[in-house]
Amino acid sequence: MSRGARTSRVKTPRERRCVATGAVKHEAELLRVALAPDGILVPDVAAKLPGRGGWVSADRESIDLAVRKRLFNRAFEKPVSAPEDLAGAFEALLESRALSLLGLSRRAGSLAMGYDGARLALSKGPAPAWRIEACDAAHDGRAKLDRLAAAAHPGLRVAGCFTAEAIGAALGRTGIVHAVLGQGPEASAFGAVIGKLAGFREIDPGIDPGAQRPVSSAENG
Repeated sequence: MSRGARTSRVKTPRERRCVATGAVKHEAELLRVALAPDGILVPDVAAKLPGRGGWVSADRESIDLAVRKRLFNRAFEKPVSAPEDLAGAFEALLESRALSLLGLSRRAGSLAMGYDGARLALSKGPAPAWRIEACDAAHDGRAKLDRLAAAAHPGLRVAGCFTAEAIGAALGRTGIVHAVLGQGPEASAFGAVIGKLAGFREIDPGIDPGAQRPVSSAENG
């Protein structure tokens, strides 16, 4: 097969119309809603559920507007019902998907965990794709890694919107506070999910020194 033939088969991003704003966007900027047999909307983060779907911009405001004004009726060409807090359901699913991708990265060997692992990944080796910092981490450890990352990899993106408990659960450990995600397909997928999650929460709110929690020595995350 020629190089040109291989190139021609690369999928280009499809465009859809947001039911809330009417704007035409790439699917990477939208979320899909499917319809259950009972006529209730189902958040479809993976965009793989069967049947006709509706598309909405990946942010809480657009989803709430579409629900409030019953704009999904137009997408499905019939009256449909939305579950309570559809936007909240999307946010929870996006968080779960992002954390699952961190788990896949750990198994693929592309995730450095813990303070020492993160420090080593930042100071040696190829440029990483993401830093993962627990939103409830102690200030001192985060600040030290902030300074190291700023010197070694200016502009390195940080996902600081998950708790240490949630990160640890996804990675099969207790209370992971710091991690560094290397380049690769998992990192690309993680970035795509984080881009959508940004419509629901601040991705890196940082650490409030006055609200830091104690971190046990066993945690060393």
